Amino acid sequence: MEHSHPPSDVQAKVDSALDRARTFVRTYDPELVVLFAPDHYNGFFYDMMPPFCIGAGAESVGDFGTSGGKLTVDRQTARWLVAEVLGQDVDVAMSERMIVDHGFAQPLDLLLGGIDRVPVVPVFINAVAEPLGPASRARRLGAAMGSALAELDQRVLVIGSGGLSHDPPVPRMADAVSPEVIARLIDNRHPSPEERAAREARTIAAAKAFAVGTSQLQSLNPAWDAAFLDVLERGGLTEFDTWTNDWFVEQGGHSAHEVRTWIAAYAALAAQGPYQMTSRFYEPVDAWIAGFAVTTAEPAA
Repeated sequence: MEHSHPPSDVQAKVDSALDRARTFVRTYDPELVVLFAPDHYNGFFYDMMPPFCIGAGAESVGDFGTSGGKLTVDRQTARWLVAEVLGQDVDVAMSERMIVDHGFAQPLDLLLGGIDRVPVVPVFINAVAEPLGPASRARRLGAAMGSALAELDQRVLVIGSGGLSHDPPVPRMADAVSPEVIARLIDNRHPSPEERAAREARTIAAAKAFAVGTSQLQSLNPAWDAAFLDVLERGGLTEFDTWTNDWFVEQGGHSAHEVRTWIAAYAALAAQGPYQMTSRFYEPVDAWIAGFAVTTAEPAA
């Protein structure tokens, strides 16, 4: 978002949507943020890849111009949530030293003004490293989290952070041939500044090529994105249980699995009862290689 720029009219619409979301957050004045987000081989690797992980401590790598450093993690609540979720028969890992990237830092920067403004519980959902479980598991994770959060006497803001349809140049173990790429997918937690800069430069170049139509990357799918948002808006979250992994990729690209974070967030809200989507914005942004959306929602009561 900081390095590949859409047309000015698209940027203005995105800025307006983010302003509305910031007003929503500011008015609610959360005391705790629970953030569901993916990783892009910056903190989680194939040396040990959990489907889900709750962070009792977390630090951002500060990639792509996002804030780096320690997140203000509510350690006590994070550890309690791990126990509560496990008690509801949903397997989740725990990390006292979670490494996160722009998937976590960007929404905190954009909506709250930084990664250290409000106590947060970061929740990693694997959306990149295959094989993946069914999307229903993300829904069940969110529901378990929401049931537990209902016991807190706090204003809790739940965020799901991830792109909709998109298929950026993220390496896949199944296609990897180079020993160097395979090694990076297994463990590359401490790349040199030069290595990180080169990786980001490749992605930025791919985004710019995609924006001008000279890329071979899979096209965005606004119709699929709209169908996804429609399900969220009408509250029919169990419909996602029928969406197969192959269909996610066919319709939205390999990284469309990031919508699992949205599914989990809305499932957490739905655990409180019926909800209403109070705002909905969508724009296919080629410059970011992503179907870009911002929604807000709250309990109907």
